[in-house]
Amino acid sequence: MLFFMLMVTALIAKAQPITGRVIDGASQAPVSGASIKIAGTRLGTTTDKDGKFTINAPANAQLEITSVGYESKRVAINGQTEISVSLSQTVTELGQVLVSVGTRNLRRTLTTTPLPVDIFSSSDLKSTGQPSFDKALQYRVPSFNTVNTPVNDATSLLDPYEIRNLGPSRTLILINGKRKNSSSLVYIQQSPGRGESGADISAIPTDAIKRVEILRDGASAQYGSDAIAGVMNIILKDRYDNGSVTLNTGVTHTGDGGLLGISLNDVATIGEKGFLNYTVNFQQQQQANRAGNVNAIGEEATFGASASDVEKFLALKPDAGNINGQPKTTSAKFLINSAIPIGNSDAEFYFNAAYVYKKVNSHANYRTPYWRPTDYGLLTPAGQPYEGYVPTFDGDLNDYNGTIGVRQDNNGWKSDVSLTVGGNKQLYSVSNTVNRNLGSSSPTSFHPGGYSFNHVVGNIDVTKSITDDINIGLGSEFRAENYQLFAGDTSSYVQGGADSFAGIAAPNATKNNRYNFGGYVDLAYDITKDFLIDGTARLENYSDFGNAFVWKFSSRYKFADDKITLRSSISTGFRAPSLHQIYNQISQYSFVNGTIQVSGIINNVGKEAFLLGVPKLKAENSVNFTAGVGLNPIKNLSITLDYYNITIDNRIVLSSSIGPTGDSTQQLDKVLKNNGIVSAAFWVNGLKTRTQGLDFVANLRNIYGGRGKFGINLAGNYTFENKRLGNVYNPPLIQSAGESVVNPEIEHLLFTSRPKYKAILGIDYTIGIVSFNLNNTLFGPTEFQDLEGGIDPSLKIAFTPKVVTDLGVNIEVVKNLFVAANVSNIFNVIPQWKFVSLSAGGDAILKDPSQTLTQWNNITFDGRYPYVTYNGAHFSQLGAIFSLSITKKF
Repeated sequence: MLFFMLMVTALIAKAQPITGRVIDGASQAPVSGASIKIAGTRLGTTTDKDGKFTINAPANAQLEITSVGYESKRVAINGQTEISVSLSQTVTELGQVLVSVGTRNLRRTLTTTPLPVDIFSSSDLKSTGQPSFDKALQYRVPSFNTVNTPVNDATSLLDPYEIRNLGPSRTLILINGKRKNSSSLVYIQQSPGRGESGADISAIPTDAIKRVEILRDGASAQYGSDAIAGVMNIILKDRYDNGSVTLNTGVTHTGDGGLLGISLNDVATIGEKGFLNYTVNFQQQQQANRAGNVNAIGEEATFGASASDVEKFLALKPDAGNINGQPKTTSAKFLINSAIPIGNSDAEFYFNAAYVYKKVNSHANYRTPYWRPTDYGLLTPAGQPYEGYVPTFDGDLNDYNGTIGVRQDNNGWKSDVSLTVGGNKQLYSVSNTVNRNLGSSSPTSFHPGGYSFNHVVGNIDVTKSITDDINIGLGSEFRAENYQLFAGDTSSYVQGGADSFAGIAAPNATKNNRYNFGGYVDLAYDITKDFLIDGTARLENYSDFGNAFVWKFSSRYKFADDKITLRSSISTGFRAPSLHQIYNQISQYSFVNGTIQVSGIINNVGKEAFLLGVPKLKAENSVNFTAGVGLNPIKNLSITLDYYNITIDNRIVLSSSIGPTGDSTQQLDKVLKNNGIVSAAFWVNGLKTRTQGLDFVANLRNIYGGRGKFGINLAGNYTFENKRLGNVYNPPLIQSAGESVVNPEIEHLLFTSRPKYKAILGIDYTIGIVSFNLNNTLFGPTEFQDLEGGIDPSLKIAFTPKVVTDLGVNIEVVKNLFVAANVSNIFNVIPQWKFVSLSAGGDAILKDPSQTLTQWNNITFDGRYPYVTYNGAHFSQLGAIFSLSITKKF
């Protein structure tokens, strides 16, 4: 440290003031926000809105000029006091995702690539004012959707997200081009993403992200499993990014949900060209409650309670003591990214690693005294009247990932060899509740167990330009995966288990693993400078279900001086059944009349699944077709329009609950009765589906108005079709009984639980030291049919389209000190839904106010969830949120 201080002092002593300007080499437009550093030091500055900078540097020093989307450049000062620098835009290939990116003032969707790609910088994400990475994407990417559900137990640890309405498990997440581990959580509640799992992208601190590349196309041929809907490649900050420390705070319009966080990002140099970029982030978000007032008539019908008991309790607690909306979340996140040259060769050693701890505190539904008449004297202090109890649900999440590797260029052969590890572990706690069947001997706190998943991935990737027109790429991957269920303490699962969240029974606690090996070859041929074709083939072998072969062919043709680009691709893809879907089992065992009875979720390879004729899972197969056009009619306007059609066969779903039909002559009823199976849900290759839609992006930038400059971005996604093709693939025993593994509620969760269309209109305006961002997001309709909640089969509910408006202001108070204020959902728009009739029976219900009230009570749990049902909604129910951040850049 002393040496560093002496070196900086010496540099300053010999320094002279230097002014300069950085411009785009193609458009001659100024490049704002470019990093200017004295080579070999941490001393530097950034360019202003006009691309200008001032720096004190020795006359014999070199300046490093970098900006996202441009080739980095070194310029020798050689005694000059004025320097002009022209940067060239870059096309970078990272882990086979072809991208070309610019600053936030340049295009973010690429018009000349053969595949549709979106690019978002860290500034783009932070300008949303959202507290986490996944929520920022919700207001930047039209085809990306994620919403927290009000009360769904472990789902509160990680909100399900998806691209193009295809579930969280069909978007592959990469960190610096390397596969990120999945979460250990599999969604089993009646919410979007049911039956699937995905990587915890909310665990990634936004301040560590340099940019995000989203490939909106199937990429199984390049990456293997999970890339059916697309690929999200998260690029971490590196040596060229200035450090910063940020203080965040926020609160909802009702005064709850308070946020407080601090984030530090900085970079240390290692030698002349090596670096270590690190991020530390601490954040706590308080609980927000949106419980509604409870309807007494509904309570009387639901619980068979007397009107006097209900009215007496609701007079004390109009919302029945319920707490739902947003859980309290505390997190600590640590991340590093580094690269170090190896000697004087064209090789470097690199590594990155992240560790995240997250604790989530939420609540189950309040147990009213007419619902649970007693707590056996265990929860109510002596001498106080019994008023029920509200169980708590706490989750402890640990997520980690890391990669080490070496990349080099040897006579034009570029190679990248790496090893990646990653894992996710979740353990749960339940308190302030009882095991009702244990009575007064029950504990009041339980440890229901949890899950863990980890993988180890080895990659070898090699590319070579055979000629100026032909490029070849090839590589291989080895992956080993482990999935474990941890048993809860005995009292959490015996005899019904803890009231609110039963634990994982000891017989269900298993540890399972598998491995796979895959290889690919890619060949790209520039037939002319305008006409490109690219083909990829991949072969995978899995230890548990065998082989998969997939391919991809894409092409692009440019004309009219690159103002128009036609592009298209066709590919096959696959998604391997996850270990979660094969082995997860949350069944309950109970003794009834001397026999064991089983109910709940059974695994796909167990005895019960065999008795029901459920086949072992096999891989999903997909066919992806995209066709689009990219336009650059004038210098500052880019437009892309892309059609997609994705067919998935053998789609894996978590089935509806299968129970007796009531007809004792049915073979299904006999099997269930003879084997003590009360009801069972399981994973099965149940459907063939087709999803087709359109993505549109138009970006107008660098428009001068008054004394400032503004840009306009319009992006949208429209789903033409998202449906089942043909009949459900029911096992014969279930089919013959007239039952189905996919009921209408599950079909709605699969196909209509995300907006049919979504559009984002953003306007940015910068004048002097102040920049404004106005964002309008149109959330299209979603539909649910909550049969489990008690809705009549002749009805469904539809959330109506709404526009959410966000406003952000960023001010550079003094040099490198920024204050940003955001109001998310400035007009306090709340989700609204209505009943939709499906038949004459539904019409009759909606014409009768008393029957309509009964259905409303069923869907909202008697008014506890007036805005967002158990199934979810199309956007958050929290309303307006105010946030403020203060950032000091180094």
